[in-house]
Amino acid sequence: MTPTVKKATYLGAYKIRISFDDGIEGDVDLEDELWGEVFEPLKDLAVFKTFRIDAELNTIVWPNGADLAPEYLYEQASA
Repeated sequence: MTPTVKKATYLGAYKIRISFDDGIEGDVDLEDELWGEVFEPLKDLAVFKTFRIDAELNTIVWPNGADLAPEYLYEQASA
């Protein structure tokens, strides 16, 4: 089953605290993941902070169309 992001809180820099529907919660540092055409704009912290939870995709997304797989975020948050 795909994990579902229920809450995401900006912590500072490129860090987000993410909570999942099964109770797992953890901090994820995405600074090293912001490479490639769709993620490059997110290096601007003003843009990075604009993420939201997409209920259809069950993950966080940005207005420019960038998103991260909920499985990846779950793995990072529970590490």
